[in-house]
Amino acid sequence: MAEPVELPNRIGILPFRNKVLLPGAIIRIRCTSPSSVKLVEQELWQREEKGMIGILPVRDAAETVSAGSMLTQGADLGDKSSKNQTGIPASHKLDGKSQQEPIHWHTRGVAARALHLSRGVEKPSGRVTYTVILEGLCRFSIMELNTKGAYSTARISPLDMTKAEMERVEQDPDFIALSRQFKATAMELISVLEQKQKTVGRTKVLLETVPLHKLADFFVASFEISFEEQLSMLDSVDVKVRLSKATELVDRHLQSIRVAEKITKKVEGQLSKSQKEYLLRQQMRAIKEELGDNDDEDDDVAGLERKMQAAGMPPNVWKHAQRELRRLKKMQPQQPGYNSSRVYLELLADLPWQTTSEELEFDLKAAKERLDSDHFGLEKVKQRIIEYLAVRKLKPDARGPVLCFVGPPGVGKTSLASSIAAALGRKFVRISLGGVKDEADIRGHRRTYIGSMPGRLIDGLKKVSVRNPVMLLDEIDKTGSDVRGDPASALLEVLDPEQNKSFNDHYLNVPFDLSKVIFVATANRAQPIPPPLLDRMEVIELPGYTAEEKLNIAMRHLIPRVLNQHGLNSEFLKVPEGMVKLIIQRYTREAGVRNLERNLAALARAAAVRVAQQEQTVVPLNKDVHQISSPLLESRLAEGEVEMEVIPMGVNNHEISSAFRVLSPLVVDEDMLEKVLGPPKYDDKETAERVASPGVSVGLVWTSFGGEVQFIEATSMIGKGDLHLTGQLGDVIKESAQIALTWVRARATELNLTPAEEGGNLLEGRDVHIHFPAGAVPKDGPSAGVTLVTALVSLFSRRRVRSDTAMTGEMTLRGLVLPVGGIKDKVLAAHRYGLKRVILPERNLKDLVEVPAAVLGSMEILVAKRMEDVLEHAFEGGCPWRQHSRL
Repeated sequence: MAEPVELPNRIGILPFRNKVLLPGAIIRIRCTSPSSVKLVEQELWQREEKGMIGILPVRDAAETVSAGSMLTQGADLGDKSSKNQTGIPASHKLDGKSQQEPIHWHTRGVAARALHLSRGVEKPSGRVTYTVILEGLCRFSIMELNTKGAYSTARISPLDMTKAEMERVEQDPDFIALSRQFKATAMELISVLEQKQKTVGRTKVLLETVPLHKLADFFVASFEISFEEQLSMLDSVDVKVRLSKATELVDRHLQSIRVAEKITKKVEGQLSKSQKEYLLRQQMRAIKEELGDNDDEDDDVAGLERKMQAAGMPPNVWKHAQRELRRLKKMQPQQPGYNSSRVYLELLADLPWQTTSEELEFDLKAAKERLDSDHFGLEKVKQRIIEYLAVRKLKPDARGPVLCFVGPPGVGKTSLASSIAAALGRKFVRISLGGVKDEADIRGHRRTYIGSMPGRLIDGLKKVSVRNPVMLLDEIDKTGSDVRGDPASALLEVLDPEQNKSFNDHYLNVPFDLSKVIFVATANRAQPIPPPLLDRMEVIELPGYTAEEKLNIAMRHLIPRVLNQHGLNSEFLKVPEGMVKLIIQRYTREAGVRNLERNLAALARAAAVRVAQQEQTVVPLNKDVHQISSPLLESRLAEGEVEMEVIPMGVNNHEISSAFRVLSPLVVDEDMLEKVLGPPKYDDKETAERVASPGVSVGLVWTSFGGEVQFIEATSMIGKGDLHLTGQLGDVIKESAQIALTWVRARATELNLTPAEEGGNLLEGRDVHIHFPAGAVPKDGPSAGVTLVTALVSLFSRRRVRSDTAMTGEMTLRGLVLPVGGIKDKVLAAHRYGLKRVILPERNLKDLVEVPAAVLGSMEILVAKRMEDVLEHAFEGGCPWRQHSRL
C-alpha cells in the first residue's frame, strides 16, 4: 500500500521532450529511478538552502492532472497560484532507462511545490517508489546548474515581476486593451463549457479575483497545445506578450470546441432516429417475449412469404420475388432499404395475378333492360354494348374493345362506363388522366428514386383485386407532355391488345397481363388525342340530349336523386313536367344535364328550408277547440300514438286548412321558379331581337361543350376600304371572312348591291367591321363562311335575315358550299334556341340520320349546294340578283 505524505517544500521543473509545466498547472509524477527517488527524499523532506533547488526534467512519464478548483498560496514567494486542467490520465513511470538518456537542459523552468506525496514498495524487488503531485508556482531562470550529485541542483533567479513593476504595467493602455480582450475571450470559453463541467462556476470567480497575467497561464494550461506553444508560453516573461499569446490560444480552443459541437450535433441528429427505432424495437421484442407473443418481425416476413405463395404469380415473377425476399431476410428493419423492399413485396403479393371476378350469365334482354333503366336515349351506345355482350356470349375469350366516348360534359360518359361494368358483372375502377403530364403516372417510377410508386393502372388493379375489371380512363384528351415524358405515348402499349398482355410497369419491373381488362375512355374532343392513340380506340360520339330527352331524364333520374340527396321525397316537393320544361327552356341551354340538375337542387334546397322550419313550428290549439278527456286516450297520447283535437262545427274551414298546411307538399310553380332561380336567362325572343337590323346573321358552331348558336354582326363606316375583325378569332376564321368579303365584292352588281354604272366597288370610301359577339371566347374554324357572306349581303342590301333561320357551311372563293362536321350537335343547338329553319351543305344531308326524329319533325332542313342557294333561303322572299354566277 502506498503511504500518503504531505510536504511543503518545492523543486524545479524543467521542460523535457514534449512536456512543460506552467504556473498554475498541477502535475502527477511517479518516481522509480534512483535519482528521482533520491531527489524526492532529500529535497522534499528539507527546505531549500542558499538559493539552491532540486531540478527534475519532465518526460513523457509525467502528466498534468486536474485538481478540481483548488486554489493554493505560495507561502515563501507570497504569490497566488491556481490550477486548471480537464482530464486525469493514468500516471506513468519515470524509470531508470529513460533517465540514462542524454538531457538537453532548458534555461528556464517553473518552481513547483508538492501537494501530495505517496510512498510505495515494489514487489518482489523491494524498491521504493514515490508518487508526487506538484503545483507550478512561478517562472525562474537557471543561474548555475550542478549535475554531479545524486540528482541535479541549480541556483535560480525568479522571473516574476515585483508588485511595483506590476502596478506600472497595469497602467499601460496596451495592457488594459489586452486584458479586456483576454477576459472577453475567456468568458466566452467559460460560457461554452458551462453546460459540460460543473466547476465552471468556480472558474468565473477566479476570473474576477486572480490577476490576469496569472490567469493567462491558468487558461492555457487547461487544454492541450503543442510542445512548441508550451515553450513559447513559458518563455513569455513579458505580461503583455503572455496575454497576447494566451488570447490567441484560448480563442483557437474556443473555435475548435464549437466546430466539434457542430459535428457532434449533426452526427447525433443522423443517428438518433435509427438508434431510437432500434431501442424501441428491442423493447418491443422484450415485451412480446414476456407476454409470450411470438408475432415478431420474423413471423411478419413469414406471413408475407405465405401471402406471396398464395398470390399465384407466374414462374418468372415468382423467381424474381423469391430473390427479393431473400434479400429482405438478410436486412435489419432499421436499414434504409428495408421498408422499400417490404412495400415492393407486399405489392407483388396484393396484385391479382390470377384472381378474376365471376361474370354474370349473359342475358342480353336483362342487360338491355339494365341499360335502359340507367340511361334514357343513347341508343347507338347501348346497341354497341349489347353487340359486345353478344360476342362475349358466343366467344368468352374474345378480346375486349377499347371504347372511347366523345361528347360534351354532362351527357353521361362516365356513368355509361359504370353501367357496362354492372351489365358484365365486373368491378369498376376509374382513373382520371386530366392534367397528367408525367409518364410515370402510367408506367410508374423506377425503384431507385425516393418516394417511388407504381403507376395508376397497377395501383387501380391492386384496389379492385381482380385482373379483369372495367377500367375507365377519364378525360383522356386532357393529358399533356413535358420533360418528364408523354403519358399519351405510354398509353399506346396499354391500349394495344397485342402489347398489353406483357405490360411492364417501371416500379413493378416484371410483366403484368392487362389483356383481360376492358378499357373505356372518355373525352370532350377527339382532336387533342394523338392519332396513333386514337387509332387504338373505337370512338362513339355522344352529341347531347334534346329537350324531350332532358325532360325524361329529369323525371326518371334527376328529380328522385336530388330529393334523396336533400332528405326529401315526393310528399314534400313536387315538380310538374311543365315546370321542368320551363327550366330547360329558360334556365339551361347545354348539351348535357348538369345545369338542369343544379337548378333542381336549388329548388330542393328551398323546399328543405321550408320543411325544416315548419317541423320546429308547433301549431297551437284554437281557442274554440275542446280537448277530449279519456283515460284510454290519455295513455295513448302519452305513448305518442295519437294526436287528436275536436273541432266544433262552427269553426271555419279556412282555419282548418291553415292549421294543417304543414302536411301539404310544396308544388313548384312559375313564381317559385323566378323566386329561387331568378329571372329567366334565356327566351325565344333573343334571336328575333338580335336579327332585327340588317348586317346580322345566325350561324351554328361546334364547341367542346356541344353545338352553339353564333351571331355574326357586320357594319360599315367611312374609311379607306379596310376590313376589321374582332371577337378573339383564329387564323382560319379570319381567312373565311376575307374570302366572304372578296366573294361579295366580286358579285356586288349581280346581287344588286351597287349600281352597274358605279363599277361595283362596295368599299369605295368606307371600311367594314365584322364582330363575333362573346369576345372573351376564342373562335376558329371554317364553318362560318356562309354565315359571313349572309351578314355582308344583308349589310350592303339593307335587308334583314330571317330570325328563325340558322346556317352552317364552308364556302370556297367560287361560291361552292362545302360540308362541315358536328351536324347533329349544331341541329340540336338550333332546336334548343327555338330556331325553326336550318341551312346545311348538301353533302351533309347524310349526317341527319343521327339527329332524333322528334327534332327533325319540328324543324325545316334546307340544303344548299352554292352560296346563291344559301342567300335564297336566308332572306324573306329570296334574294334577288340579275344573273346567276357561273364558274
